[in-house]
Amino acid sequence: MANRNDNKIDIVVPWVDGEDIAWRIQKNEWAAKEAVVSVADDSDVRFRNWDIIKYLFRSIEKNMSWINKVHFVTWGHLPQWMNQSCEKLHIVNHKDFIPAEYLPTFSSHTIELNMHRIPGLAEKFIYFNDDIVVLQSTKLTDFFRNNLPCDYGIHVPLISYHRYSVQDTGLTNVEIINDHFKKKDVIKNNVSKWFNFRYGINNFRTLLMMPYSRFSSFYGNHLCNSFLRSSFERIWEEEADVLNSTCLHKFRTRRDVNQWIIRYWQLATGEFAPISPNRGKYYVIKENNDSLIDCIRRKSCKVICINDTGEENIKDVDKCRDEIIHVLDEVFYQKSEFEI
Repeated sequence: MANRNDNKIDIVVPWVDGEDIAWRIQKNEWAAKEAVVSVADDSDVRFRNWDIIKYLFRSIEKNMSWINKVHFVTWGHLPQWMNQSCEKLHIVNHKDFIPAEYLPTFSSHTIELNMHRIPGLAEKFIYFNDDIVVLQSTKLTDFFRNNLPCDYGIHVPLISYHRYSVQDTGLTNVEIINDHFKKKDVIKNNVSKWFNFRYGINNFRTLLMMPYSRFSSFYGNHLCNSFLRSSFERIWEEEADVLNSTCLHKFRTRRDVNQWIIRYWQLATGEFAPISPNRGKYYVIKENNDSLIDCIRRKSCKVICINDTGEENIKDVDKCRDEIIHVLDEVFYQKSEFEI
């Protein structure tokens, strides 16, 4: 039975070492076997290493000292600097929690949808990607309040920018939400969570979508998400066929579902505590990263995502990496307990 009154809050961080030769050989072997592999998953650019993960751990220790444990999810490889004896660290191999029929997997969707199976995972946890850094001091109530995940219920249109957009997955997620929930009832049952002063001008987004009888999509930033482990268990009960089909794919496909379906479900059930959507910033690594570097140096938001989409034509990757690492090292210069 899930214990929401337990103040333990964990973090889950998945990581892939794209430079691991053994991993690349296995990935390429399975890519040759699969009939459909997405452009993103078949690109080496997607697995380019920016060395940001070390600073995520330093930022967790400095700005999230209240965290119970960090579950570090890996195919089997580890950063050379990682302190495997750290009490707050739980190293989790894919085979430790992902059912055998889904392995090996090279799909982030499979890893995400099975996070609730991680041994010892707390009922309340926060999901981080390895390209996120926490810039400011945080409190437990920044992520969970009244035993509910902190989030924002803002309705927006679904816009796909190109044929390989992740919005294909977003569309599948929303279709499932519309199968289970009536938009009118969702909003009526939790009006103060869908129109909230913390959302500011974003309330107009939801207002403009009110004439439409079904959900189109939900506003969300590519940052970190707060989850209840029991939410995963509930959706596996309700939509086992869809989740199972997704997890059987070795690589991501266009009509998969992913962790956002869990977030959307929590929004639709009202199992969230309203917060401002402006707590973090998302940056795409480009040739010129002055604004990104300035944000890190000034610590101008709580959380920042430093994302390599693979869509930018970066001529000098090493130069960009050195500039970003230099400022991260300037802000987070002290080693953490997660390091040797």
